[in-house]
Amino acid sequence: MKGLFMLQHLKDRWNIGSNFQVILILLVFAITGSSSLWVKNQVFGFIGIDDTMHYFFRLLLGILIITPVYQVLLLAVAALFGQFGFFWEFEKRMVRRFRKKPVDP
Repeated sequence: MKGLFMLQHLKDRWNIGSNFQVILILLVFAITGSSSLWVKNQVFGFIGIDDTMHYFFRLLLGILIITPVYQVLLLAVAALFGQFGFFWEFEKRMVRRFRKKPVDP
């Protein structure tokens, strides 16, 4: 029963109508996350970054590589699953959150 409540919660939050679309969206997120890590590992291997490099620099480079790769992959995978419209709006909302200016105290 908890699973059905969770699907309903996601449908309400994302303003979508079917459980099938929720499953497609979750599948897009899963595939994109795995794919972006695979791409990061390939890029690290290509440019010669390994465990001998300091953890902080590997982490920083990983974030710098994964962030744009993830955004592009998210839209590409979403298009393959017929969910481009949902994820295009999702990306625009995410960018707006990053662009918000902090309130002065």
